[in-house]
Amino acid sequence: MGRPRALNLPNLLTAFRIFLVPLIVVILLTEFSFEKWFFFNREELAVGIFILASITDLLDGYLARKRKQVTTLGQLLDPIADKLLVSSVLISLVEMQLVAAWLVVIIIGREFMVTGFRMIAAVHQVSIPAGVLGKWKMVVEVIAICFLIWGNQRDWEWLRLTGNGLLYFVAFIAVISMVEYFVKFSRRIDLFQEESQ
Repeated sequence: MGRPRALNLPNLLTAFRIFLVPLIVVILLTEFSFEKWFFFNREELAVGIFILASITDLLDGYLARKRKQVTTLGQLLDPIADKLLVSSVLISLVEMQLVAAWLVVIIIGREFMVTGFRMIAAVHQVSIPAGVLGKWKMVVEVIAICFLIWGNQRDWEWLRLTGNGLLYFVAFIAVISMVEYFVKFSRRIDLFQEESQ
């Protein structure tokens, strides 16, 4: 069996997720003279697109493994698409004054740290799988973002407050999972090892 083609369904789903990112940002941050987008208000449409993008995140990895279409391009684009999606929406929520900026800095900062660990591990040809906490963080993060956007509507403040509470929990999990990842990383790779010239 030959190498999997770069232009396959999993990679197309990942590219589609990246395409959805600016669309969500435009919907969240741009003021328009009309109230409805295709019979949906701004919050409903943004939540729908965000959920669709999150589903493609689950689907592309599943299809790549099942169909044996794991490619280097896919391994590169998938985490970039994930971080681009979540970071862009969280920053948009800060702009909308729905989330505290420092909270978002912690969550996004964790993503940069973990990405850095993974890059160093890849250089040393070491594979460090994602922990259970990291996976739970992503699930709660998606729910929190949906609640925050949906709760931006009139008379839905309780939902926005719930989303904010969940995001504090996400930040807590983010810090704990980063420490967990660092411990796994440091056990596999000597950070103080001098590189040979």
